[in-house]
Amino acid sequence: MPIINRLADLTDEITAWRRDIHENPEILYETVRTAGKVAELLESFGLDEIATGIGKTGVVGVIKGKNGGKGRTIGLRADMDALPIEEITGKPYASKVPGKMHACGHDGHTAMLLGAAKYLAETRNFDGTVVVIFQPAEEGGAGAKAMIDDGLMTRWPIEEVYGMHNFPGMPVGEFAIRKGPIMAATDEFRISITGRGGHAAKPHDTIDPIVVGSQMVNALQTIASRNADPLDSVVVSVTVFQAGNAFNVIPQETFLQGTVRTLSPEMRDLAQERMELIVKATAEAFGASAELKFIRGYPVTANHDDQTDFAAAIAEGIAGEGKVQRDIAPMMGGEDFSYMLEERPGAFIFAGNGDSAGLHHPAYDFNDELIPVGCSYWVKLVETALPAAA
Repeated sequence: MPIINRLADLTDEITAWRRDIHENPEILYETVRTAGKVAELLESFGLDEIATGIGKTGVVGVIKGKNGGKGRTIGLRADMDALPIEEITGKPYASKVPGKMHACGHDGHTAMLLGAAKYLAETRNFDGTVVVIFQPAEEGGAGAKAMIDDGLMTRWPIEEVYGMHNFPGMPVGEFAIRKGPIMAATDEFRISITGRGGHAAKPHDTIDPIVVGSQMVNALQTIASRNADPLDSVVVSVTVFQAGNAFNVIPQETFLQGTVRTLSPEMRDLAQERMELIVKATAEAFGASAELKFIRGYPVTANHDDQTDFAAAIAEGIAGEGKVQRDIAPMMGGEDFSYMLEERPGAFIFAGNGDSAGLHHPAYDFNDELIPVGCSYWVKLVETALPAAA
């Protein structure tokens, strides 16, 4: 089950789509041009149904198999949005939009699913129905949830759903996956501390919110070191510490912000619980007051067992024996495909992007050598999951 010849022949065409999308990045739900290009291409492929505006700017395409679509329905998802980063690749197809670039490879994800859709619409060598899902706002906007809220799983009765993401540092042609949690829940916290400001030469007349905030930063690290089971994973990172604007003034207020990453609902609850106690008690100990806002983001991305085994087998058929890591360590980054996996059984797999800059780096670029590999994975997944009757 190696690379499909027809998809290898289409690689230049698919690469051109990818680079056009790369040149014209759009963030969050602003993916109007990208969605328009996707819909136009799907129309040219002769799909059975195309719907736009799902989850604001999402696109859904339907391809029915040889039996008219009777039987099972599976969904394949690609994300379309870019990031607010200034590109420094110097590529001839680099971003034309200042301050925006495809630094996570969503241009490649979209192009690969388009290539698979073109092939599947041409051949229809399966029974049942394939729903190709082009999603906006993965990068912090919960576009997957928006599409689900717009009826993605029920309007098209999807029974299983699959996702794929490129992986810098892994050789092109290799894959990685695991059962259960593969990416973390991504929560945000904001802490407002109010003390009593005053002259920096008279700290005894003040309640210094900078000291309170500093103690909180240290105390929050005990959630990972002293509250979590050493075999569990939790990250508490304070990434913003704002206070004061003069060298001789102790400010009235301090603001902290950061993120919490966990791999289980239990650890997520524990982290929030401990944060609430630490913030309240630390502020009170110094005579200050503090307010914590704990904002829950994407849930844990958790693969389902049977679908993970299936996806790994398909990947191995493409990559060859020993080229699929079936128990990759979980990532503490987040992914809103998690919402889809909460709705339906499925699996999220990583595909090697070769020796490239890391995701979200201004020098990152999707590796076009991955295109025939990723397209072949999608096609073989469909043809194996929904085999055509002899």
